[in-house]
Amino acid sequence: MTTVDRLKVQIFADGADKAGMLEMYAKPFVKGFTTNPTLMRKVGVTDYEAFAKDILGVIPDRPISFEVFADDFAEMERQARRIATWGKHVSVKIPITNTKRESAIPLVRKLSQEGIALNVTAMFTLEQVQDVVDAVKGGAPCYVSVFAGRVADTGMDPVPLMAESVKRLKAAPNTELIWASPRELLNIFQADEIGCQVITVTNDIIKKLSLVGKNLDDYSLETVKMFYDDGKAAAYKL
Repeated sequence: MTTVDRLKVQIFADGADKAGMLEMYAKPFVKGFTTNPTLMRKVGVTDYEAFAKDILGVIPDRPISFEVFADDFAEMERQARRIATWGKHVSVKIPITNTKRESAIPLVRKLSQEGIALNVTAMFTLEQVQDVVDAVKGGAPCYVSVFAGRVADTGMDPVPLMAESVKRLKAAPNTELIWASPRELLNIFQADEIGCQVITVTNDIIKKLSLVGKNLDDYSLETVKMFYDDGKAAAYKL
Protein backbone atom coordinates (compact mmCIF):
# COMPACT_ATOMS: atom_id res chain seq x y z
CA MET A 1 0.00 0.00 0.00
CA THR A 2 1.19 3.53 -0.82
CA THR A 3 2.17 5.47 2.28
CA VAL A 4 0.32 8.68 3.10
CA ASP A 5 3.26 10.90 2.21
CA ARG A 6 3.39 9.38 -1.27
CA LEU A 7 -0.27 9.88 -2.14
CA LYS A 8 -0.78 11.82 -5.35
CA VAL A 9 -4.53 12.31 -4.88
CA GLN A 10 -5.37 15.60 -3.18
CA ILE A 11 -7.42 15.29 0.00
CA PHE A 12 -10.18 17.90 0.37
CA ALA A 13 -12.02 18.09 3.69
CA ASP A 14 -15.81 17.89 3.32
CA GLY A 15 -17.87 19.66 5.97
CA ALA A 16 -19.41 22.88 7.23
CA ASP A 17 -18.46 22.99 10.90
CA LYS A 18 -16.07 25.93 11.33
CA ALA A 19 -14.08 24.34 14.16
CA GLY A 20 -13.73 21.10 12.22
CA MET A 21 -12.70 22.95 9.07
CA LEU A 22 -10.03 24.86 10.97
CA GLU A 23 -8.79 21.59 12.49
CA MET A 24 -8.34 20.21 8.97
CA TYR A 25 -6.81 23.48 7.73
CA ALA A 26 -4.00 22.94 10.24
CA LYS A 27 -3.08 19.71 8.43
CA PRO A 28 -0.75 20.39 5.48
CA PHE A 29 -1.98 17.34 3.59
CA VAL A 30 -5.52 18.75 3.43
CA LYS A 31 -5.32 20.68 0.16
CA GLY A 32 -8.85 22.11 -0.09
CA PHE A 33 -12.42 22.13 1.16
CA THR A 34 -15.93 21.41 -0.05
CA THR A 35 -19.31 22.02 1.52
CA ASN A 36 -22.96 21.98 0.48
CA PRO A 37 -26.37 23.22 1.72
CA THR A 38 -27.13 19.91 3.45
CA LEU A 39 -23.92 20.00 5.49
CA MET A 40 -24.47 23.66 6.31
CA ARG A 41 -28.04 23.10 7.48
CA LYS A 42 -26.90 20.13 9.57
CA VAL A 43 -24.59 22.34 11.66
CA GLY A 44 -27.15 25.13 11.98
CA VAL A 45 -25.89 27.68 9.43
CA THR A 46 -28.68 30.23 8.85
CA ASP A 47 -26.92 32.97 6.87
CA TYR A 48 -25.30 31.34 3.85
CA GLU A 49 -23.19 34.25 2.63
CA ALA A 50 -22.08 35.34 6.10
CA PHE A 51 -20.92 31.80 6.86
CA ALA A 52 -19.04 31.51 3.56
CA LYS A 53 -17.27 34.84 3.98
CA ASP A 54 -16.38 34.00 7.57
CA ILE A 55 -14.78 30.74 6.42
CA LEU A 56 -12.95 32.49 3.60
CA GLY A 57 -11.57 34.95 6.12
CA VAL A 58 -9.86 32.16 8.06
CA ILE A 59 -9.15 29.82 5.14
CA PRO A 60 -8.05 32.28 2.44
CA ASP A 61 -5.50 30.27 0.50
CA ARG A 62 -6.91 26.84 -0.38
CA PRO A 63 -9.56 25.80 -2.91
CA ILE A 64 -13.07 25.78 -1.50
CA SER A 65 -16.42 25.06 -3.14
CA PHE A 66 -19.78 26.62 -2.27
CA GLU A 67 -22.97 25.36 -3.89
CA VAL A 68 -25.92 27.16 -5.40
CA PHE A 69 -29.25 26.20 -3.83
CA ALA A 70 -31.78 27.30 -6.44
CA ASP A 71 -33.79 24.96 -8.66
CA ASP A 72 -34.58 27.47 -11.41
CA PHE A 73 -31.64 27.89 -13.78
CA ALA A 74 -31.93 31.67 -14.02
CA GLU A 75 -31.73 31.98 -10.24
CA MET A 76 -29.02 29.34 -10.17
CA GLU A 77 -26.98 31.48 -12.57
CA ARG A 78 -27.52 34.61 -10.45
CA GLN A 79 -26.35 32.79 -7.32
CA ALA A 80 -23.36 31.30 -9.14
CA ARG A 81 -22.16 34.68 -10.33
CA ARG A 82 -22.47 36.09 -6.82
CA ILE A 83 -20.62 33.19 -5.20
CA ALA A 84 -17.85 33.49 -7.77
CA THR A 85 -17.06 37.02 -6.51
CA TRP A 86 -16.28 35.82 -2.99
CA GLY A 87 -12.65 34.89 -3.62
CA LYS A 88 -10.08 33.72 -6.15
CA HIS A 89 -9.94 30.22 -4.65
CA VAL A 90 -13.72 29.73 -4.76
CA SER A 91 -15.36 27.23 -7.10
CA VAL A 92 -19.12 27.33 -7.64
CA LYS A 93 -20.88 24.01 -7.20
CA ILE A 94 -23.61 23.38 -9.77
CA PRO A 95 -25.70 20.19 -9.57
CA ILE A 96 -25.78 18.19 -12.79
CA THR A 97 -29.58 18.56 -12.97
CA ASN A 98 -32.30 20.39 -11.10
CA THR A 99 -35.03 18.53 -9.18
CA LYS A 100 -37.09 18.22 -12.38
CA ARG A 101 -34.28 16.17 -13.97
CA GLU A 102 -33.56 19.05 -16.37
CA SER A 103 -29.90 19.16 -17.38
CA ALA A 104 -27.69 21.92 -16.01
CA ILE A 105 -25.24 21.45 -18.89
CA PRO A 106 -26.27 24.63 -20.79
CA LEU A 107 -25.64 26.69 -17.64
CA VAL A 108 -22.40 24.83 -16.91
CA ARG A 109 -21.18 25.53 -20.44
CA LYS A 110 -22.11 29.21 -20.25
CA LEU A 111 -20.46 29.85 -16.88
CA SER A 112 -17.33 27.83 -17.66
CA GLN A 113 -16.74 29.48 -21.01
CA GLU A 114 -17.15 32.88 -19.33
CA GLY A 115 -14.34 32.06 -16.93
CA ILE A 116 -16.17 31.02 -13.75
CA ALA A 117 -14.50 28.15 -11.88
CA LEU A 118 -17.00 25.37 -11.27
CA ASN A 119 -17.52 22.16 -9.36
CA VAL A 120 -20.20 20.16 -11.15
CA THR A 121 -21.69 17.93 -8.50
CA ALA A 122 -24.12 15.06 -7.76
CA MET A 123 -22.88 13.03 -10.73
CA PHE A 124 -23.30 9.25 -10.92
CA THR A 125 -22.90 8.15 -14.55
CA LEU A 126 -20.35 8.22 -17.35
CA GLU A 127 -22.89 9.96 -19.58
CA GLN A 128 -23.00 12.84 -17.11
CA VAL A 129 -19.21 12.94 -16.94
CA GLN A 130 -18.91 13.06 -20.72
CA ASP A 131 -21.51 15.82 -20.97
CA VAL A 132 -19.54 17.96 -18.52
CA VAL A 133 -16.22 17.30 -20.26
CA ASP A 134 -17.72 18.41 -23.56
CA ALA A 135 -19.30 21.52 -21.99
CA VAL A 136 -16.28 22.86 -20.10
CA LYS A 137 -13.45 21.94 -22.47
CA GLY A 138 -11.36 25.05 -23.00
CA GLY A 139 -13.16 26.92 -20.23
CA ALA A 140 -12.34 27.80 -16.65
CA PRO A 141 -10.99 25.22 -14.17
CA CYS A 142 -13.68 22.71 -13.30
CA TYR A 143 -13.99 19.92 -10.76
CA VAL A 144 -16.07 16.95 -11.90
CA SER A 145 -17.59 15.49 -8.75
CA VAL A 146 -18.71 11.85 -9.06
CA PHE A 147 -20.40 10.38 -5.98
CA ALA A 148 -18.50 7.11 -5.88
CA GLY A 149 -19.60 6.40 -2.31
CA ARG A 150 -23.27 6.61 -3.15
CA VAL A 151 -22.69 4.47 -6.22
CA ALA A 152 -21.15 1.88 -3.88
CA ASP A 153 -24.22 2.14 -1.64
CA THR A 154 -26.25 0.65 -4.51
CA GLY A 155 -24.06 -2.49 -4.53
CA MET A 156 -22.08 -1.39 -7.58
CA ASP A 157 -18.29 -1.25 -7.55
CA PRO A 158 -17.45 2.41 -8.32
CA VAL A 159 -13.80 1.82 -9.23
CA PRO A 160 -14.39 1.01 -12.94
CA LEU A 161 -16.65 4.05 -13.24
CA MET A 162 -14.06 6.30 -11.64
CA ALA A 163 -11.17 4.84 -13.67
CA GLU A 164 -13.06 5.45 -16.91
CA SER A 165 -13.92 8.97 -15.74
CA VAL A 166 -10.19 9.67 -15.28
CA LYS A 167 -9.69 8.71 -18.93
CA ARG A 168 -12.60 10.84 -20.16
CA LEU A 169 -11.31 13.94 -18.34
CA LYS A 170 -8.03 13.82 -20.25
CA ALA A 171 -9.89 15.41 -23.16
CA ALA A 172 -10.37 18.53 -21.03
CA PRO A 173 -7.09 19.46 -19.26
CA ASN A 174 -8.91 22.15 -17.26
CA THR A 175 -10.84 19.48 -15.34
CA GLU A 176 -10.06 17.45 -12.23
CA LEU A 177 -12.02 14.43 -11.06
CA ILE A 178 -13.36 14.37 -7.50
CA TRP A 179 -14.07 11.02 -5.82
CA ALA A 180 -17.00 12.24 -3.71
CA SER A 181 -18.77 10.71 -0.70
CA PRO A 182 -16.14 8.10 0.25
CA ARG A 183 -17.28 5.57 2.81
CA GLU A 184 -13.94 4.36 4.20
CA LEU A 185 -10.25 5.19 4.33
CA LEU A 186 -9.50 2.57 1.67
CA ASN A 187 -11.26 4.79 -0.87
CA ILE A 188 -8.40 7.32 -0.63
CA PHE A 189 -5.95 4.68 -1.80
CA GLN A 190 -8.32 3.42 -4.49
CA ALA A 191 -8.69 6.96 -5.81
CA ASP A 192 -4.93 7.42 -5.77
CA GLU A 193 -4.31 4.16 -7.62
CA ILE A 194 -6.55 5.05 -10.57
CA GLY A 195 -5.16 8.57 -10.92
CA CYS A 196 -8.15 10.47 -9.54
CA GLN A 197 -7.00 14.02 -8.78
CA VAL A 198 -9.12 14.82 -5.69
CA ILE A 199 -11.09 12.99 -3.01
CA THR A 200 -13.44 14.79 -0.63
CA VAL A 201 -13.22 13.26 2.84
CA THR A 202 -15.09 13.89 6.07
CA ASN A 203 -13.09 14.61 9.21
CA ASP A 204 -13.84 11.24 10.81
CA ILE A 205 -12.26 9.41 7.86
CA ILE A 206 -9.30 11.80 7.68
CA LYS A 207 -8.54 11.04 11.32
CA LYS A 208 -8.18 7.36 10.45
CA LEU A 209 -5.04 8.14 8.45
CA SER A 210 -3.10 7.49 11.66
CA LEU A 211 -4.03 3.81 11.23
CA VAL A 212 -2.27 3.45 7.88
CA GLY A 213 0.46 0.82 8.15
CA LYS A 214 -0.67 -0.30 11.62
CA ASN A 215 0.39 -3.83 12.59
CA LEU A 216 -2.72 -5.98 12.24
CA ASP A 217 -1.71 -8.37 15.02
CA ASP A 218 -1.47 -5.41 17.38
CA TYR A 219 -4.79 -4.08 16.10
CA SER A 220 -6.37 -7.48 16.75
CA LEU A 221 -5.11 -7.48 20.32
CA GLU A 222 -6.37 -3.93 20.89
CA THR A 223 -9.80 -5.01 19.69
CA VAL A 224 -9.83 -8.01 22.03
CA LYS A 225 -8.86 -5.73 24.92
CA MET A 226 -11.64 -3.30 24.01
CA PHE A 227 -14.26 -6.05 24.17
CA TYR A 228 -12.83 -7.33 27.47
CA ASP A 229 -12.63 -3.89 29.08
CA ASP A 230 -16.16 -2.97 28.06
CA GLY A 231 -17.55 -6.28 29.33
CA LYS A 232 -15.73 -5.76 32.63
CA ALA A 233 -16.87 -2.13 32.95
CA ALA A 234 -20.47 -3.20 32.37
CA ALA A 235 -20.13 -5.81 35.17
CA TYR A 236 -21.86 -8.45 33.05
CA LYS A 237 -22.54 -11.80 34.74
CA LEU A 238 -23.69 -15.19 33.48
